[in-house]
Amino acid sequence: MPATPAWPPESTPRLFLDQRLELGAHIRLDGPQAHYLIAVMRIRDGDPIKLFDDATGEWLALVRNIRKRDLEVEITGHLCPREAVPDLWLVAAPIRKGRIDWLVEKACELGVDRVVPVLTRRTVVDRLNLDRLRAHLIEAAEQCGRTALPSLAEPAKLPALLRDWPTDRALFFADETGGAPALDAMRARPGPAAILIGPEGGFDPEERAAIRAHPQAVGITLGPRILRADTAAAAAVALWMAASGDW
Repeated sequence: MPATPAWPPESTPRLFLDQRLELGAHIRLDGPQAHYLIAVMRIRDGDPIKLFDDATGEWLALVRNIRKRDLEVEITGHLCPREAVPDLWLVAAPIRKGRIDWLVEKACELGVDRVVPVLTRRTVVDRLNLDRLRAHLIEAAEQCGRTALPSLAEPAKLPALLRDWPTDRALFFADETGGAPALDAMRARPGPAAILIGPEGGFDPEERAAIRAHPQAVGITLGPRILRADTAAAAAVALWMAASGDW
């Protein structure tokens, strides 16, 4: 007896919509999303697509009324609720364009709940295009199957970040001068957490002293090798997810 094909197929296009979704809704898509479906995916009337909204989970929709620059979709089923997200923030100094895009993309794929840019004395990038970074977060979530979109905070200066830091959230500080082995430290401090990654030139001595003096800060080491800032971020997030997250 032949196997029943999976429905919807694994190849079904998947999009984020910035509106609350519900069964039976008819939604018009235009702009880049319509171009992607019509010109890139060659979608046809009646084809399925998956939609998620960062609130109600993932939905199945069928394509209706394809035109040259827009189309309609009809939501026909609820596939799954919004995922439970591990309570981890990535607090990272902005790095050069291209690498910061990669950093936020991998943060989303690895399961981070919130990305917080932090400005330090040695930060080489003092202006961020938050709209572009959010677009990278959305694209990563569409590709990796997330139903919860990581939030993206406004950049904060390091002194203000430390001053206003939540008293119940551990701050794992990746310090190139040394600290506790990251995995051991993370296992010993379960609960809400954040990982702090410095700029390409590292924190200056005064900043490092201020971080180490903070009651929620935990200095960690990521091994004997010197890592680029974006590599350190991905490695630290992966370790936390293995110790305390949803892996």
